Amino acid sequence: MTCGNRHGHGCCCDHSHDTEACQNDGSWMSFMFNRRFQTKAEQTAELEAYLEELRAEVQAVEERLEDLKK
Repeated sequence: MTCGNRHGHGCCCDHSHDTEACQNDGSWMSFMFNRRFQTKAEQTAELEAYLEELRAEVQAVEERLEDLKK
């Protein structure tokens, strides 16, 4: 299903809104090339949060192993 864009390609939206909103410029190319890369600070924050999740998971596994060894 397309949203009626000029290029005939599929729409990049999720169709949870009015499809006329997808027809605004009809440019699937603008979606592909208007990419924003994460800053170094954003990458660092994301990785630190992920590391904390991993540490919590490791702790849970260690606790489970201790319970199994009893």
